[in-house]
Amino acid sequence: MYYYVDESGNTGLHLFDPAQPLLYYGVLGARANLDVISAPLLRTLRKELGVKRIHANELGVAKLTTIAERLEKFSKKNDLRFSIFTVDKKDHAIISYFDQVFDAGLNDAVAWNHYWTPLRYPLLFKVAHLFDEDIAKAAWKARLEKNTARCAKMLQDVHRRLLANINRLPDARSRELIDGAIRWADANPDEISYGVGNYDTSLQISPNLVGFQSVLYGIGRESTAMGQKVHKITVDRQTEFNKAQAELAEIYQKLRGHKSSLGPGMPEFDYSTLPEIPPEYKPGDESAGLELVDVTLWTAKRMREGKPVSEELKSLFFRQTRRGHTDEVSLAALDHRWRFLADLPLPGPENPISPELQAAVDEMERKRRAAVASLR
Repeated sequence: MYYYVDESGNTGLHLFDPAQPLLYYGVLGARANLDVISAPLLRTLRKELGVKRIHANELGVAKLTTIAERLEKFSKKNDLRFSIFTVDKKDHAIISYFDQVFDAGLNDAVAWNHYWTPLRYPLLFKVAHLFDEDIAKAAWKARLEKNTARCAKMLQDVHRRLLANINRLPDARSRELIDGAIRWADANPDEISYGVGNYDTSLQISPNLVGFQSVLYGIGRESTAMGQKVHKITVDRQTEFNKAQAELAEIYQKLRGHKSSLGPGMPEFDYSTLPEIPPEYKPGDESAGLELVDVTLWTAKRMREGKPVSEELKSLFFRQTRRGHTDEVSLAALDHRWRFLADLPLPGPENPISPELQAAVDEMERKRRAAVASLR
């Protein structure tokens, strides 16, 4: 398989541009090298359009519509598969805060079972309920702070504002858990290590890298399901994040053959399906495959944003996506994935907890309460 990766909505580490709330990655897969097999068609289309390269944003709906049908026929003949991955940037700031401050390995006032089991998701949603956009901006600014002392002071301000909203939570148990965890983090900023060490570290927590993880997993899942080997991954070149993307891909290559679980009932990471080869980075003007994925990603973004798209472009989009897949990093996506937890039966005479498990839960709660009591 040959894959071509483009992105849209990139604002780097600036997450709160109201015009670009989502980061998009588009991935176009083919059994053959699109840089070779699509060359004759694209030469014809470029000549008709009077351009050296097909850039969707420059051509617009009207001109792209004139070539959409031929692109669709080519897609059908060559079984092109388009997948899309998105990151909600505002939600990413909140999720990043939660994953650092409420990590039970760092915060003694968070019980192991509240972070390393599916209980983390109800807890995340309740913490998110305390945020507004201004608090999310402040939390992200503190996350990017390199000076430890300044970061601690900035985080204290975030915590003060979150605790002021604690009564938004309707149940006493949630207020107890979240209040204790925030106050412990506030008293122990060195243990939380909330800020970044340097600029390269900040890139690793960017939505671009979070989305690129989804891209690599998506490529691995699709090629494995098809019984195909990944021969090439071509990524649109852009200077800020390509180095960090390459480092992430290298780490995943080294993890091939391993599996890991986040905890009981949590997803398992199967690294054995990840691509064996590193991505190659090319300018969009030097790859026909990147030209093609640019058209579909541009169309997908317009459709998501409710902007006008011709029926011909919609038909091209649905042709390529019928065997593709999608994934999203957002609070809404997590809620959709884990909403079934609300329908699980509560412990009781018909669903008893084993004595061993109850003892373990009691011990974790004892340690949590002791950590909170030590703050007084």
